[in-house]
Amino acid sequence: MTDFNGKKKAITFSYDDGVTQDIRLIELFNKYGLKCTFNLNSGALGQTAELIREGVRVNHTKIAPDKVRSVYEGHEVATHSVTHPYLTRLTDEEIVREIEEDRIKLSELVGYDVVGHAYPMGDCDERVASLLRDRTGVKYARTVVSTHSFDLQPDNLFLFDPTVYHHREMDEMFRLGEEFLALKTDEPKLFYIWGHAYEFDIHNDWRRFEEFLEMISGRADIFYGTNTECLICP
Repeated sequence: MTDFNGKKKAITFSYDDGVTQDIRLIELFNKYGLKCTFNLNSGALGQTAELIREGVRVNHTKIAPDKVRSVYEGHEVATHSVTHPYLTRLTDEEIVREIEEDRIKLSELVGYDVVGHAYPMGDCDERVASLLRDRTGVKYARTVVSTHSFDLQPDNLFLFDPTVYHHREMDEMFRLGEEFLALKTDEPKLFYIWGHAYEFDIHNDWRRFEEFLEMISGRADIFYGTNTECLICP
């Protein structure tokens, strides 16, 4: 990899679980010309649910199967397993089934070949990564380990670590954003932000996140792409 569509810097986003808050998040991404990859559990699509996070009850309802293609149009859908289990606790066959069945079902829903993955709960190891690489159609898989770095990991695409987690590291995300905007580089650099859209409801920090999107958008020297566009097809 030498660049991203002729540019040395790229920004990508990754959001998990396929919740209805993704609709609002996509409106923000579209407003600022940004791209995101959304990681869905095909076995949970359409389910109504709630979560308690930091003492706050938040909606965790999933996008309905027949809405997946239209909701995520212009962005990327990737796998998050069928049922969101701890993958390291499963047998090899169960792991392959969780990921490949999810990938095939999501591919049918969106009308293109789904090739990305985000590990549920970040639960992964070398065995799981090897199974994804050797026995599924997945081409990259994201962990939940923040690097706070923009360095690429070309030899680690099945245990790819993101730059920063928006929810617990919001201040750091802004600091890194300013650093990335000022960065001059002859080597390709990637700013990778991940999270869950429902987390914006916990502290009602939608507006602050929009300020971040406004800050990092519209730069001529930055490529804004999905995970696949940045990791696989620069």
